[in-house]
Amino acid sequence: MQFQLAQMQHAAAIAHLVNGAYRGDASRLGWTTEADILDGLRTSETEIKQLIATENTFILLCFNAAQLIGSICLDYKANVVHIGMFVVNPSLQNSGVGKALLTAAEQTAQQKWAVTTFQMHVISIRHALIAFYERRGYQQTGELSDFPVNPAVWQPKLAGLQLITLEKPAK
Repeated sequence: MQFQLAQMQHAAAIAHLVNGAYRGDASRLGWTTEADILDGLRTSETEIKQLIATENTFILLCFNAAQLIGSICLDYKANVVHIGMFVVNPSLQNSGVGKALLTAAEQTAQQKWAVTTFQMHVISIRHALIAFYERRGYQQTGELSDFPVNPAVWQPKLAGLQLITLEKPAK
């Protein structure tokens, strides 16, 4: 595995990987699918380009040879790094790629910024995913928020979805 920061030329491949890992039938190959709770897209090439261009944000990519197999987005504000859009190719999930990518992303963030806390928001009914993060040192804060509405991009299949906040102190 090799890690590198995303550049503009990676935007289409990142959007394809993220959408394929979160939604649709291909995502069902992995254990992190949202196909049963959400329809539509997770992101777009335009959104990825905006994230790549944003100050204090980076997307770390994971490659196996020349194949993009994972990505994770980190956004820094006031000593807190928010983690989002963390995906691994569904056919490679449960093989250690996610653990390695998350560790590399946390280390990269700590080299770039004065990080005190890592934070993420996870759909509260995604118990296996929350357990994965807890094994990586993240803890539930008890803070819940409504799942964001964006009907032009995604549509919930279940009513009342909520996000739970998870946090981990930086080392």
